[in-house]
Amino acid sequence: MKINNTFSIKAWILINLGFCYNKDWGVFMRLDKYLKVSRIIKRRTVAKEACENGRVSINGKIAKPSTDIKENDIIEIQYATKSLKARITNVAEHVRKEEAKDMYEILVGEEDTDEEE
Repeated sequence: MKINNTFSIKAWILINLGFCYNKDWGVFMRLDKYLKVSRIIKRRTVAKEACENGRVSINGKIAKPSTDIKENDIIEIQYATKSLKARITNVAEHVRKEEAKDMYEILVGEEDTDEEE
């Protein structure tokens, strides 16, 4: 397979692994998927609902579930009784539960500590 000169091998590999790639942005993914993979919100459907209800913003703008996020974006989530503000430090398709916290850095608030049964 011939790869276009403006398209790097790294970009081609990332796309084939399920990531989105833009030469100006680097690697990015949908907001609802990121919230689930990073375990900020436990289920993707819940993350999608939170976005649709206007409780999630990226860099100060209300975000839809399909909004693309990238490293160094700031996520703000309004829960019922608290809020969370975090910086995205890593975008990864799959991570282990123990490594999920390395995907973001909490700036304000605290993460949801409710464990699922």
